[in-house]
Amino acid sequence: MTASDAKADLHFYLQSARDALLWKLEGLPEYDIRRPLTPTGTNLLGLVKHVAGVELAYLGDTFGRPSGEPLPWLDTGAEPNADMWVTADESREYIVELYRRAWVYADATIDALALDTIGKVPWWPSDKNEVTLHHAVVRVIADTHRHAGHADILRELMDGAVGMNKGNDSMPTDDPAWWENHRSRLERTAQEAGRDA
Repeated sequence: MTASDAKADLHFYLQSARDALLWKLEGLPEYDIRRPLTPTGTNLLGLVKHVAGVELAYLGDTFGRPSGEPLPWLDTGAEPNADMWVTADESREYIVELYRRAWVYADATIDALALDTIGKVPWWPSDKNEVTLHHAVVRVIADTHRHAGHADILRELMDGAVGMNKGNDSMPTDDPAWWENHRSRLERTAQEAGRDA
C-alpha cells in the first residue's frame, strides 16, 4: 500500500464520520440540536463543536500548524466542558461552518505531511507528547466516529431517525411493528435473564 492509498483510506473514514455527525442535525429545530439528552448534558450541536476543536488541535496545533480560529472554550481558564455545548449566541451556522473549516484545515495537514511526521500534543505531558501524523489521524477518526454514534442514539431517541447517512440506515427493516416486537422480545429476554441471575 502506498502512502497516498493509506491517506485515502484514512480520509475516507474520517469524512464518513464527519458527514454522519452533521447529518444528525438535519431537519431538527434549534432547541432539539442544543437540548441536553443525557445526565451529563450530551447534545447534538455540542458534539459538533467538540469535534471541530479536536480536529483543529490534533491535526493543526500538534504539528505546528495553528489554525488561527478563535476557540475561547478551549482557552486556559475556560469553563469545564465548555466545548461540549453551544451558547445561545453561537449559531448553528457558525458551529457547522467552523467544523467545515476545521475539515479543510485538517485535510491540508494530512495532505502536506508524511504519515510518519512527528508532532507534539501541547496539552499532554512533555515526556509523552510525541505522536505521528498517522496516530493523530486515527485518534481523530476514532473520536469522531464515537461521537457520531452518540449522535445517532440521541437522534433515535428524539424522532426515530437512525443510520450513517441518507439512504444508508443499515437497519434490517423500517416496519414499526417489527421493531416494537423486537424491542418487546429484548425486554422479555432481559427480564428473564435478570430473574435467573
